[in-house]
Amino acid sequence: MRRPEIPLRLRRNAVPWERQRPTWRDAKPALIAEALDRARTRPSGNWFVVGASRDLRDGRPLGRTVAGTELVLWRDAEGTPHAGPGACPHLGAPLKDSVVRCGTLICHWHGLALDGGPFAGWAPWPVHDDGLLLWVRLDRAGGEAPTDRPFVPERPPAAGAVGAVYTGVGTCEPEDVVANRLDPWHGAWLHPYSFVDLEVLRTPTEEDDALEVEVSFKVAGRVVVPVRAVFTAPDPRTVVMRITAGEGAGSVVETHATPLTPAGARRPRTAVVEAVVAGSDRRGFALARLAAPLLRPAMRAAAGRLWRDDLAYAERRWSLRARGLFPG
Repeated sequence: MRRPEIPLRLRRNAVPWERQRPTWRDAKPALIAEALDRARTRPSGNWFVVGASRDLRDGRPLGRTVAGTELVLWRDAEGTPHAGPGACPHLGAPLKDSVVRCGTLICHWHGLALDGGPFAGWAPWPVHDDGLLLWVRLDRAGGEAPTDRPFVPERPPAAGAVGAVYTGVGTCEPEDVVANRLDPWHGAWLHPYSFVDLEVLRTPTEEDDALEVEVSFKVAGRVVVPVRAVFTAPDPRTVVMRITAGEGAGSVVETHATPLTPAGARRPRTAVVEAVVAGSDRRGFALARLAAPLLRPAMRAAAGRLWRDDLAYAERRWSLRARGLFPG
């Protein structure tokens, strides 16, 4: 796709939503299931995304639950993140309600202080801050061979990009979130307010496990921004969409599905943590970077609108599967 001088385009021969070409024949359940099965075989190193780096502020602990495991995170005096069990080893107080003083976590029940090292049966877990997302390694929950660091997809250089992180929660399992992202055919049908003229150019195979699409992002009325994008699933809980041609080439959307409940839970809950990293070599994009504090809420709102629909999709998929009714 040749990059136009002006990113906006006026749609020609636009058709009403109900008259667009049906995609149900192309969205083969077996094709999606096979891509999902291949994603499940890829190692994660037992790393789970717990949220945005910005969520973990100096002087304040952060509480999260991953795979039924309560945990607490905080930063030391140098800004290095630490993570460990969320219950105080003394009498079980919720450490997320503690305070941080000079990089030390101090329990608000009896003053027990944790500096990030092992203490009285309390043992830290590996944590990684990639500058945009926070990851914690839980070997018992992951059940795989651990790795020193998580796989972090290549992103546009931070100095020339604007990043935002959206988090939503649904009643489903991580595989339902991943399956949703491996089904681009629903885009123009389920999200007509955002996507039009979607065409799948390449479907995943064992040799080339990637989905390639051409799609136009809807701006207003018939005004759109056409792009080409590729979807890949680098691990069982992640799908990455990368714009490869058109406006914002190199920009990525990372969708991470983090289980909140233990495996096999009767009513599973999954957090969707989606990182949008937008970049452009246009001179005007420098203004967008300057306006990043104003753009991030708008980016999160746009992701949230899409995920209200997509979480309903994922929840419906889990509900049908739990009742043995899921087609295919």
